[in-house]
Amino acid sequence: MGQDYRTVFHAAADEFTEKRSRFIGHIAPVTTEEEAQAFVAARKKEFWDAKHNVWAYVLREGGVRRFSDDGEPQGTAGMPVLDVLQKEGVTDCVVVVTRYFGGILLGGGGLVRAYSHAARLAVDAGERCDMRCCQKLSLGCDYAQYGWVGPLVAAHGGVLEDTDFAEEVTLRFHLPFEAIAPLQKALTEQSAGTLFLVEEGEGFYPFAVEK
Repeated sequence: MGQDYRTVFHAAADEFTEKRSRFIGHIAPVTTEEEAQAFVAARKKEFWDAKHNVWAYVLREGGVRRFSDDGEPQGTAGMPVLDVLQKEGVTDCVVVVTRYFGGILLGGGGLVRAYSHAARLAVDAGERCDMRCCQKLSLGCDYAQYGWVGPLVAAHGGVLEDTDFAEEVTLRFHLPFEAIAPLQKALTEQSAGTLFLVEEGEGFYPFAVEK
């Protein structure tokens, strides 16, 4: 069973202005350094005319932590962005904060606050999610049972991936490990012991963070 972790659902961006400097925080889920660097390169190409494209990323594989100040004073940009990712507890994601300089110096403390705020906006925009290791399962039933089997699976937290209608109905879905035994018990009781779950591997799936 893999270890659950927190990341973001999707690529997103948000921005704000501080003393005429425009800060745009971009975020995306990634799983490799190649993906992270490709996202950084794409943002630098898209915002080629910006004074700075500061970035940071965190990966589960190898415990990788990388950042760049991209020309800002050392310690005022990349590290604060990385610090936000670590404090938010998210991994397998990359953040690029683009800055269009507005002509007014922010000072070291001001830069730290601005880049940190842009990173937090990006994390919020990407929507945190918990990636949970789940069991992949299949379940065959006859057409008469199908009417109650589907809702029962959903009621126990199963997320349907595919349904095959042939001589019998086969449902394929994923389910948190702790819900397997209760679902099998319910199936046994309602089917008089004729329905059984079939394990078909494991995988990580996103679940919304409970607020």
